This record gives sequence, C-alpha cells and structure tokens, in this order.
Amino acid sequence: MHSPLATRFDQRTVRELRREQPLDEDQMRAVAPSIFALGKHVSRSDRYTYIPTIDVLRGLRKEGFEPYAVVQGVSRVPGKAEFTKHMVRMRHAGQVKARPEANEIILINSHDGASSYQMLAGVFRFVCSNGLVVGDIVDDIRVPHRGDVQRDVIEGAFRVLEDFETVDAHADAMKALQLELPEQVAFATAALALRFGERIDEATGVQRPAPITAQQLIEHRRVEDAGNSLWSTFQRVQENVIRGGQRGRSVQGHRMHTRPVNSIDRGVSLNRAVWMLAEEMRKLKA
Repeated sequence: MHSPLATRFDQRTVRELRREQPLDEDQMRAVAPSIFALGKHVSRSDRYTYIPTIDVLRGLRKEGFEPYAVVQGVSRVPGKAEFTKHMVRMRHAGQVKARPEANEIILINSHDGASSYQMLAGVFRFVCSNGLVVGDIVDDIRVPHRGDVQRDVIEGAFRVLEDFETVDAHADAMKALQLELPEQVAFATAALALRFGERIDEATGVQRPAPITAQQLIEHRRVEDAGNSLWSTFQRVQENVIRGGQRGRSVQGHRMHTRPVNSIDRGVSLNRAVWMLAEEMRKLKA
C-alpha cells in the first residue's frame, strides 16, 4: 500500500543539477556532497548501518541505473551540511523508449537520521526539462539503515522499475482524454488551493484570494504544451505551480511574481498531489 512520503526538509533552498547525459561523480559531488559523506552523523546509534549513498549508486550503476539529476537541501543546522538529505533521479538502460518522457526512479536518503532510503516513481518531460513525481498509483519503497542496505535498495529499484508499465498506461489514458475549458479551470482551481492554501487576513479574518488565477495556471509556456488533453492540462498546471513566475498580487495588494517552489519536500508533495488531481479527473472523465 502507498505510505506517506517521509521527506521533511527543513531548509528552504536547494542545490540542483540535471544533465542530458548521465552525471559523473565529480558533477554530483559539486552539487550534493552529502552523497559522499564519510560517515554517519554523530546523533546516530550503533544500530544505524552506514553505507554512503555513493556506494549504493555505484551498485545501482552496475545494474544499469544511471543518475541524471541530483538535488541537495541547504541545511541551516551547524554540522549537518555534510549529512543532509539528498535526492537522485535515475533512469534504467532498459527504459529508454521513443517517448516524449522518460521514466525515472527517485532515490532519497540522508545520513543524519532524517530519512531512510526511499524510492519513488517519476517521469521526466524532455520538452520542458521538468521532473514529475507519480502519485499513489504505485507503491513507494523504503529501506531502513540496517542490514544489507545496498542489496535491499537495488531490489527496491527493480520493484519500482516493474511499476512503470502502470505509470505509462495511466499517462496514455490522460493523453487520450480531452477536457473542456471549464474542466481545465476546475482542475487548475484545485491545484491553486494546493499551492497557496488559505490566505487569511489577520486583521479582518477574511479569506483573501490566491495571488494568481486558475486561468493563469493553464497558460502554456511553449507551443508543445498547447492542447486540451488532460495530460497537456496537467503538465501546464504542474509546471506553473512548481516553477512560478506568474504575475499576481500579494496579500497586501502589491504587484509580484509567484516564486518557484525551492523546498524539496514541498516540491515532491506538490508534484505528487497534482498528479493525484489528474488521476481523479481521469476517473471522472473515463
């Protein structure tokens, strides 16, 4: 069964690197040094099995998994920068297909006790260099820091790999469904609530509107994203929610541009939630 994603990033900014070709270790080290941590954080007990993430990645590489993107949060806690959570997005050689998207396995870990090894299914869209996180149609894999961690993570990666047939089928179903404009706006309205939540005026207690409109979320940034399919609508909304940049009004009424979501935790949770919204719309339209 699907379990809540155990990623709690306290930091508000991240370092990120993505390339068209697999990343080498020097490239990963420059952006996410905690992947190469030399030991566990002092807060961990003897029961904590320490295996550097890079050792796990080397094992995965031997099995055909290559890293294409790495992300690391910027810890504000003294002494934790070298152990903080990091995320790696990988593809398997057997998953290279003639599609506008690539299936990716998302690996999350830390060496400060904040996270077990976790693996999620993801999708990367080439046209916008945008990484999606699949909702609850497939299971997440979690491997605690004990026992034969490397073996368990590799086995978990292959389990996620097996689920991509389901992911592809759901994506194809979304591509086949056409939405009327009011349906697109309804989808974007729900995503708007996920992104901005309730904005209450502290002085009056009255709820203020979101800084932008649902119509802005369904605007396309490139011609390839135009179209009325559920998949196209989902992609436009997801990118606008995550990357920001829309002109709007602040709570105080000032002109502003929406900010990108820079927290890894928030980015993953929003990505997943918008996918789940698309799944609900697919069910309603099927």
